Amino acid sequence: MPPKIDPQKIQSLASQVLPMAASAGVLALGLYGAGNCLYNVDAGYRAIKFNRMSGVGQFVYEEGTHFMIPWLERPILFDIRTRPRTMVSLTGSRDLQMVNISVRTLVRPDDAKLSDIYCTLGLQYDEKVLPSIVNEVLKSVVAQYNASQLVTQREAVSQQIKFNLTERAKDFNILLDDVSITHLNFSPEYEKAVESKQVAQQQAERARFRVLKAQEEKKNIIIKAQGEQEAAKMIGQAMKSNPGFVELRRIDVAREISTVLARSANRIILSSDALMLNLNDGIRIEMGTK
Repeated sequence: MPPKIDPQKIQSLASQVLPMAASAGVLALGLYGAGNCLYNVDAGYRAIKFNRMSGVGQFVYEEGTHFMIPWLERPILFDIRTRPRTMVSLTGSRDLQMVNISVRTLVRPDDAKLSDIYCTLGLQYDEKVLPSIVNEVLKSVVAQYNASQLVTQREAVSQQIKFNLTERAKDFNILLDDVSITHLNFSPEYEKAVESKQVAQQQAERARFRVLKAQEEKKNIIIKAQGEQEAAKMIGQAMKSNPGFVELRRIDVAREISTVLARSANRIILSSDALMLNLNDGIRIEMGTK
């Protein structure tokens, strides 16, 4: 026969075991809560909470240790540090030239709008938004300039791209600290055409310079000839009015020749007639005619 079970013993045993199980459960729950009710937000990050009852909260938690209700709440960490992104776009200029342009941006989320960013875009917000708005802005801005203006007015183009892109990114609660053009390349055909144009312009400028030089030389020759003509006319008039003008010029020439010979280290023996130094003959001739 099976042994009889005493209900009093069972009740006594249950009264001893139940408090111990309750205590163990409370202790386990306390240990679980103590290990999961705190979370840390590192430097350069912000956090928002997702509540299973109310959804994503609007409050933003800064760096430090914060409290949460285990299972009911969980933190969502956002990296708010500025991150570089480089994007390349192939677009057309106003004169229908294809331009390959690279833009480097420094992007970060708006701290006050982290809840909206998470609900609409998620943590990878920049990868979802930037490629589309950068291409849109680049195509709209580059289409306003000719290919040559993109090079000569690069600073103005960069400023306009930065302004338009910053305003466009604000619609998605994204902040751009800097926008700059890193590369600007044209098609090989256009580069060859530009090079040929530059060469032609240089050749035209060189030909123009030669024409101006020839015109100046022509003017100099004309002026020199006119001067010589006037000089010859004045000399002829002087010789007619004063016969002694020729002797005066001979004396000047003789003085110059004697000065050169006196300063020269060489010794040259020539006749005075050859050196135009025989001034007495001229004087005797003049006196004889008189």
